[in-house]
Amino acid sequence: MSAVRDFGERGLHSGVSTLGDFKKFILRGNVVDLAVGIVIGAAFTGVVNGFVKDFVTPLIGLIGIPDFANLVIHGPNKNNFLVGDFINVIISFLITALVVYFFVVKPVNSLSDRFTPHKDATPTTRECPFCLSTVPLKATRCAYCTAQLPPADAPAGVAGS
Repeated sequence: MSAVRDFGERGLHSGVSTLGDFKKFILRGNVVDLAVGIVIGAAFTGVVNGFVKDFVTPLIGLIGIPDFANLVIHGPNKNNFLVGDFINVIISFLITALVVYFFVVKPVNSLSDRFTPHKDATPTTRECPFCLSTVPLKATRCAYCTAQLPPADAPAGVAGS
């Protein structure tokens, strides 16, 4: 009977620790940031859709189609192709993509370029002054001509002994 009780306690402790891990996961900053981004994105999509429906579509309608949003091509067997609605969706997508690119992606990229330290590329190889082969920077002898190489910090024309 004690074996069954031990097994039950292990299961209880395992379940409690799993809930603790879940709590850590949910309260991590990335998950909260993602949730906020999705909510803001959904609200922004509604604003863009309203803008396209209320302002852009009537502007396109001034070109010559009086009710652009309801532009329909009637097909055979009473099939209707909602061309105006589809064009509105494409315009909404393009406006959303432009706004996200210019107001989110470009500023984040410029900030990350500005504040991310750039490491200068330090050379890992150098040329042998005698045979002009590429050798590792810390090499003391050339692997190709076996010449004694000067130290890496010394001028290239001066050979060490």
